[in-house]
Amino acid sequence: MEVLKLNVLCNLLAIGLSFRVSIKNSHHMKQKLSIVFIIFLAFNNPISAQDDSDDYLEFNDRKNVVHGVYLGLTTRYGEIDDRDTYQGGIKVAYVANQQFEVGFAGTFFYSDQDRFNNTFSRNEDLIGAYGGLHLEPILFSKSKVNLSFPLLIGAGGVGYIDDNFKNEDYEEDFDDDDVDAIFVLEPGVSALFNISRYLQLEAGVKYRFSSKIDIDPSPVSRINGFSAGIGVKVGVFNMGRNRYKKNVQ
Repeated sequence: MEVLKLNVLCNLLAIGLSFRVSIKNSHHMKQKLSIVFIIFLAFNNPISAQDDSDDYLEFNDRKNVVHGVYLGLTTRYGEIDDRDTYQGGIKVAYVANQQFEVGFAGTFFYSDQDRFNNTFSRNEDLIGAYGGLHLEPILFSKSKVNLSFPLLIGAGGVGYIDDNFKNEDYEEDFDDDDVDAIFVLEPGVSALFNISRYLQLEAGVKYRFSSKIDIDPSPVSRINGFSAGIGVKVGVFNMGRNRYKKNVQ
């Protein structure tokens, strides 16, 4: 690079000396010196710019994972014992390198069982809630649409409620015999749509396995069943950048 600069300067000096011999008046001399100066700037500026860019090297020296956290809300529809069931859920999770989620998920459900209870002489519906550990491996994480396999491992409780609860005068008293604890395992598959760095939409299906319900009487023995739904995640999914510029001088 320095040799190239020296050659350019020598050529310009030779041009200037030739101009001095051939020029016969000061007016023409000023014009030609101006031309020499413009040529000098044209040669010198690109070289300097190239030197500046060559002084820095762009590289990636971060081998640690990219972090993310989010709050998610879901709504799903499914069935328990062939009856309509409505679900709402919430998730709080940490995302490792946009490839794996771990956190907490909770679900509330209402199942329109409309089963007649001879003891209380009324029609009853099934309600409950469960929550626990949320795990979710993610495939194709660098694409706009990802494929994931969520899994919930947890526990909760279920019970029956009078289906006339919409009545303004309705009052429900629960005791230990009306509610039972259950264990839940709920795997699924979801499609994740990356809208932005801070927003993600999801749609998927799940199947819920549960332990047996021990309530007498209980026409529903387990809350097993499919559900499908949509959700939204709000947070930061790729905290940290991996690109830097380093001065190599």
